[in-house]
Amino acid sequence: MDAPYRVQLGIIGGSGLYHMEGVEELRRHAIDTPFGAPSDDVIEFGLGDKVFYFIPRHGSDHTLTPSEVNYRANVYALKSLGVTHLLGINACGIMTEAIRPGDVVIPDQIIDRTKGLRPSSFFGGGIVGHVGFADPFSGELRRLLIRAAHEESQGVHDSGCYVCMEGPQFSTRAESAYYRQTMNPTLIGMTALPEAKLAREAEMAYAILALATDYDCWHESEADVSVGAVIEVVRANTALANAIVRRLLAILPAESQDPCLEAARHAIITAPHAIPGERRRALRLLYGRYFGDE
Repeated sequence: MDAPYRVQLGIIGGSGLYHMEGVEELRRHAIDTPFGAPSDDVIEFGLGDKVFYFIPRHGSDHTLTPSEVNYRANVYALKSLGVTHLLGINACGIMTEAIRPGDVVIPDQIIDRTKGLRPSSFFGGGIVGHVGFADPFSGELRRLLIRAAHEESQGVHDSGCYVCMEGPQFSTRAESAYYRQTMNPTLIGMTALPEAKLAREAEMAYAILALATDYDCWHESEADVSVGAVIEVVRANTALANAIVRRLLAILPAESQDPCLEAARHAIITAPHAIPGERRRALRLLYGRYFGDE
């Protein structure tokens, strides 16, 4: 890495951030991308001398299922605004006795159980690239997020494995038992993928603040997951999530040399002259420096 990058935070999550105390809405960005429209306008917020960008993942009125979210457009739109560090805020089911509803988890691994319905790469259509994904979350952003979370809560879990299922239905009892017996996961959710994969391809440092809401349907002495139960816990945890975001903003460095910020440096296999012009134009924002366009 030749030089550090100027850090800019972006957040993809629920609508609670609209009401964070002390946050000023500075501007709304309606961004058209080569991959279609994002879930909603990108909102530029100010908090003291800090600025961050926010997209409601499911739209401001929650009109998009996890499978319908345009993850590529969301990530691309934030990248176009200079976002380097991307935080996903996700409500998740609990898959282990060690976690209680209301706890927060900062996972370090993920398992993909989606069904191939969601476009999960910026590559294809005449350009081939393979980014490393062994460690799917940014070590730097996770460390900062863990620090911020511990300053606000005692119910923090510093690691865990997130299973991402397709949805929008919740798991069957057989599926929930299968995941626990074969994968030993910590959390289950529907939205971390392909978001994490696309953030890596877009050379962003990405991490998740997971809000633990329920025990899916595996726990014999706890109620099965329901929308009402999830909403109740998420509402209760909104203030905590907002406090953690405030802490994170306060401790973010001005510059970063996180390896994620150059994740695609050696990823593209296709010779630049062989990349179709339309694809080259669509991906110039992401990879122009590797095409020789910058």
